[in-house]
Amino acid sequence: MTKTNWIIIGVSAFLMIVMYQFFAGSYNQMVKADQEVKAQWANVETSYQRRADLIPNLVSTVKGYAEHEKSTLTEVIEARSKATSINIDANNLNAETFSKFQEAQAGLTQALSKLMVVMEKYPDLKANQNFLELQAQLEGTENRISVERRKFNEVVKLYNNTILGFPKNLLANMYGFSQKEFFASEAGAEKAPKVEF
Repeated sequence: MTKTNWIIIGVSAFLMIVMYQFFAGSYNQMVKADQEVKAQWANVETSYQRRADLIPNLVSTVKGYAEHEKSTLTEVIEARSKATSINIDANNLNAETFSKFQEAQAGLTQALSKLMVVMEKYPDLKANQNFLELQAQLEGTENRISVERRKFNEVVKLYNNTILGFPKNLLANMYGFSQKEFFASEAGAEKAPKVEF
């Protein structure tokens, strides 16, 4: 073999190694980003599940004190049922399913807020240790949900940046990676709530 042939073989091998590393490295980076989104989605679901698990205890505690608030309690139970019936596969975080999930969770949040307002009328309930503990756990869970949603949006942003930037966007299309949805604020969240006494 001549020196020219060795140069051609060497350059060809070098180009093949560079191309392999680019494709494999890009694919692996996209897989890693996708897995981070899925893991963070599981954290979000866990926080929402914790809230849903607290509700039956809260409802039973309230029931003993506020028998004539059955419609509010029923509303909370129905909202919980609707919220827990919507499950999203982390592989299918599309706009439609994500919107349904957020809508159901917002309905549960509203029902719980209404329940807390109604409970202000019952001083004996507000002094009940079990109710106070459940209320504190619920508030802590709402904070966890907020934190996990924020973290989810951060990993989705990193994922989307990874697959949408050139030239990885070409590879993302080829490998079947698609853009993920963010958690959005609930409708009307930009307006300050009106407080009346």
